[in-house]
Amino acid sequence: MKLYSQQQQEAFGAQLAGVLPKHAVIFLEGDLGTGKTTLVRGVLRGFGWSGTVKSPTYTILEPYELPQQNLYHFDLYRLADAEELEYLGLRELLGEGLLFFEWPERGEALLPPADITVNIQHEKAGRVLKFTIRDPQLQHQIAALTKNFQNTPLYPLGEA
Repeated sequence: MKLYSQQQQEAFGAQLAGVLPKHAVIFLEGDLGTGKTTLVRGVLRGFGWSGTVKSPTYTILEPYELPQQNLYHFDLYRLADAEELEYLGLRELLGEGLLFFEWPERGEALLPPADITVNIQHEKAGRVLKFTIRDPQLQHQIAALTKNFQNTPLYPLGEA
């Protein structure tokens, strides 16, 4: 799926919130600056979060307690050793909500398999998102969501 701006990426994340299960492990893959945190911000907005959404680059974990469920946003880029996840209470958080992991390969020794993997790549005037989803029903729901989202008018920046 192609998105042309941060606003579109955030808007898609907000719609994605509507189909995500209550508990899931979500890997976010992509180079620096591809909008991994932007996508998480959109999901949080979709759940009604109006507060600040910070990148967990330096804190490693940013927790969000939402009325309907909890969301935990990890950035493992600065993780020196996967064992650090134990100190952050990863085991206790599994099954407690949505767990988003940026740079999951840095903690793969301790991470469970992803329910959803979102690969985000730079492409000319935007981003391309590719999904790998374990659950067939969820795969169908996200495929329908991306199709519907792509059928709405999307314009590259400066062309609307």
